[in-house]
Amino acid sequence: MAQNSAYCKAYLANNFRAFPGWTEKTTNLRKGKKMEDGKEVVFDRTKIEDNDILYLHDSYIVTDGIFKDENIVFDTLTDEWKKFCHENLKFSIPDYKKKDTAAVAK
Repeated sequence: MAQNSAYCKAYLANNFRAFPGWTEKTTNLRKGKKMEDGKEVVFDRTKIEDNDILYLHDSYIVTDGIFKDENIVFDTLTDEWKKFCHENLKFSIPDYKKKDTAAVAK
């Protein structure tokens, strides 16, 4: 069964491509769908377009879909990658514990 992250955020693929160490595992892409002669046709995708939406998870992996353990496109987790995520993408994981504590205190 597919697993969700506690948190993930969607970005356009071109945002990730700004990272110098970016590589793409295109063999892990979700299937594409299109209409042909009034019928939905499923096909293998072989590339990521700049405007495709990818998901950055709280584990810093990037997937082609919302599940953290499926369709993994990027998983080279270095300090440089994490720094890029925070500084360039403004990615931050919400501190749910802090929010829950503040609500209880009121």
